[in-house]
Amino acid sequence: MLARYLRLLPEIFAIAAVCAAHYYLYSWLMHSERMKDLEAYRGRVKVCFMASAVFVWLGIILQMPMFSRALPYSPWQTWTRGLAIAYGISVCMLFGIACGGRLFRRMVPHREPVNPARRTLLKATANAALATPLAVTAFGIIIERQRFVMKEVSIAIPNLPKDLQGLTLVQLTDMHVSPFLSVSELARAVDMANEAKAKIALVTGDLISTKGDPLDGCLRELGRLRAEAGVFGCMGNHEIYAHSEDYTQVEGAKLGMRFLRSQAQELRFGDAVLNLAGIDYQRIGEVYLPTAGELLAKGANTVNVLLSHNPDVFPVAAGQGWDLTLSGHTHGGQVTFELLSRQLNIARFFTPYVQGVYERDGKSIFVSRGLGTVGVPARIGAPPEVALIKLCAT
Repeated sequence: MLARYLRLLPEIFAIAAVCAAHYYLYSWLMHSERMKDLEAYRGRVKVCFMASAVFVWLGIILQMPMFSRALPYSPWQTWTRGLAIAYGISVCMLFGIACGGRLFRRMVPHREPVNPARRTLLKATANAALATPLAVTAFGIIIERQRFVMKEVSIAIPNLPKDLQGLTLVQLTDMHVSPFLSVSELARAVDMANEAKAKIALVTGDLISTKGDPLDGCLRELGRLRAEAGVFGCMGNHEIYAHSEDYTQVEGAKLGMRFLRSQAQELRFGDAVLNLAGIDYQRIGEVYLPTAGELLAKGANTVNVLLSHNPDVFPVAAGQGWDLTLSGHTHGGQVTFELLSRQLNIARFFTPYVQGVYERDGKSIFVSRGLGTVGVPARIGAPPEVALIKLCAT
């Protein structure tokens, strides 16, 4: 029960942040010099602020699984919720800029007389700064959300057998084919993956976002993946939400994809073996990987690779002996900002493993940013990616 409520903390935090931002901006505007010249519009401004606040709060609340899964499927409804949350993000960004400007004015002494040209420049700069949040959000929705990149990463494996050195794996994850990412857009990512000519192709969960999304179209596109040693995958949390795990496994097999569900497949390369295993999404609050240790393969020339949609299992996986874990789930934060060399995003509420390579006791995990979006139809600071992974010796 406690874990269930803990999962609501990000939404509660988001609502609190939007409330604080709206209240501050409303007070600031009502007491600004500009409002004195627009006294006749004070009532209308108040109504607009209240309406926009309710719009954002409802967007966040309706995004919670307990509500979103109970509502009928509708692309328009999905976009309405997504744009409400995007607006809330813009308001919080505007709040941060306004607070920064106020702090700056307090730190810089006021000088008289004020140079008119300097005043004009400062006003223009302030207006540009205030317009930045909407511009950044619009860029994340229109441009960066669809700007797929190929991310190449080398991962060092201690005592890597000679016949596995240089082995390449291409990973697609978190497609979330939905109103936010179409089947045709997924096709571009599949083409990128095939152009990499990797030995193994991997799909690590969240093919769609919710029941009603075009799962068959997604599977058809993923069925075009080509890799010499095969195409394998694991299930994500949105397969659970959509109750599509069994269907995805069966239909994927018809298209040449093997979804590993607490199963392992040994792939031989020369005298070496890559033992590839997959597990279903591991629920937060439950014991992680209770039976995954049974899937490990032993041998001097064997490397064990685990497919797990959520990366927070990594400490357990490393302790069990998995040489490499491949995950997604976080979207790299999806909307992330850098402050004092730290990436700030909502994914850090769930796991310290947000994107890229992490190491622990000689074991590694790679967390891909994935392709799609959920909640808000934008990516800011975390462009979607197709990951090309190369194994190398230490």
